[in-house]
Amino acid sequence: MTAGAGLGAAAVVTSGLPGGRPVLIVVAVAAGLATFAVIALLAWRGGVEAVVAHARCQKLAQVEGEGWTATPEQAAAAGFTPLCPPGTREQAGPETGYVRRLHDGAVAEPPYYGQTTPFTCGAVTALVAQAHAGALEPAALDRRAELTLWREATNFPVCEPVGLGVAVRRARPACPVAVHLDTDGPVLVDHHPQSEQEWRADLQRMSREDAARTGVPVDPRPLTAGEIREAVGRGERVLLLVSLARMQGFDVPHRVLCHGAVPGALVIEDPWTGAERGESWVDAHLLPVADAELDAMSAFSADGLHGAVILGRP
Repeated sequence: MTAGAGLGAAAVVTSGLPGGRPVLIVVAVAAGLATFAVIALLAWRGGVEAVVAHARCQKLAQVEGEGWTATPEQAAAAGFTPLCPPGTREQAGPETGYVRRLHDGAVAEPPYYGQTTPFTCGAVTALVAQAHAGALEPAALDRRAELTLWREATNFPVCEPVGLGVAVRRARPACPVAVHLDTDGPVLVDHHPQSEQEWRADLQRMSREDAARTGVPVDPRPLTAGEIREAVGRGERVLLLVSLARMQGFDVPHRVLCHGAVPGALVIEDPWTGAERGESWVDAHLLPVADAELDAMSAFSADGLHGAVILGRP
């Protein structure tokens, strides 16, 4: 069992059977986000309670468990509720997961769907947001829908904020869409050769023209964690551009869906998991991130670029 206790820190509680065979297996540290804990096997009630006690001491939002061996009855007896199974099946991940919330109030659970390519995070967060809002059936979350929306939004291969907002508006005309982007120049193109930056910049200028034509406002102010908290409180969903530097150690653009709030943290869906690091969909689902951490994550690259797409209630 592990409980996140700060950036890169963890407290570990382990129990074993005679002969040294472990019952509780350490899986992951809370990605340095200081807001959640993960249990690999809910096999021993005392060990579970020790992790929960540590999580409470650290003022964490919740404890999550991967359902490798625990039955629903065992999880319920330990105070856990089941998570909805994911829409994409991972080869190495568990079929079930559980959560024990350590705060008052509940966050409505969206379906979990993991991106099936390295570059479709924007499309996936938009689709999951629509499913969470009731505008899309969870069964419609599939690779075809993912690639179709990505094809409409892409700046090849990533989706920049304005193009993503326009693609969502075209796909769902009844859905209010607003973009926050604190630059009027092209974004997410610096790693391409100059010759390939130019036509991508042209596409982004076309996206801004399309935004004006379809009624998608582009606000030049960065969106703060406090404003995201207010937005989700109104029932809106935020597709937030973040850097993976603080979570995974490399500064590449990524999208997460902000859809709920708990005391001290915002709840996100991360469509990307790293199986090579022992991660599964449980790590990325209903993930609370401290407000200050989310603010830091949302500044991308040395220029501190901020981008977000807000989807209103349909």
